[in-house]
Amino acid sequence: MSKSEFILYPAIDILDGKAVRLLRGDYDEKTVYNDNPVEVARQWVEQGADFIHVVDLDGAKEGSPKNRPVIEEIVKSVPVPVQVGGGIRTGETLEALFSLGVARCILGTAAVREPDFVKQALVEYGEKIAIGIDAKNGWVAVNGWLETSDISAVELGKQLKQWGASRVIFTDIARDGTLTGPNLAATIDLAEQTGLKVIVSGGVKETNDLLELTKYRQTGVAGAIIGKALYTGSIDLQSAITQVKQILDVDGGKA
Repeated sequence: MSKSEFILYPAIDILDGKAVRLLRGDYDEKTVYNDNPVEVARQWVEQGADFIHVVDLDGAKEGSPKNRPVIEEIVKSVPVPVQVGGGIRTGETLEALFSLGVARCILGTAAVREPDFVKQALVEYGEKIAIGIDAKNGWVAVNGWLETSDISAVELGKQLKQWGASRVIFTDIARDGTLTGPNLAATIDLAEQTGLKVIVSGGVKETNDLLELTKYRQTGVAGAIIGKALYTGSIDLQSAITQVKQILDVDGGKA
């Protein structure tokens, strides 16, 4: 994929086997939207999704995937690639998820806590690995966002680029689940300073947020994860995908 890629990723966050959304990553501030995450995945594909984003929230908190059967069913039930994050901290876990048919795995806490594992994963799997950079006030948070590290998002991004990473998912935790708009300035800064492809997560409220983000594709802004806005109806996925693709088609000759 070129530097000017821009993909919309409808999100399915799984907690206790159900599709939920958290407010700013707070496990005590959850809303259950559907008891059947597989049904949600099928729904997003019917509306035009080219890629599905799945997070195992139990796994993120506990350090190893806890919703693998649900993830497997999602992968088998949809004809588009699925990326998965949450508690992936060993090579065995990566191998198990890829063997289920997962297209891309997202490493988060491991990038701070287990750098050797992440380096090896990038060597072994390349583009099939994305790194989640989740930040509170610019500092990277780990362990399901329950702890803040002493490394900045940009510093970590530069390290990851040296290790061979090409794509990161950047979440401004303060905006996650708030529908207040993505942190555009921090996203662009991360992309420009690191040379990484950056997928934006957290705060996306309306289709205009997505259209605004597409303007920065050449800097490395490579897509957006949409969560709460889909579940509350403030973004119509089919319409958003159509509008973004129109922009990509028009700009295609300039990319």
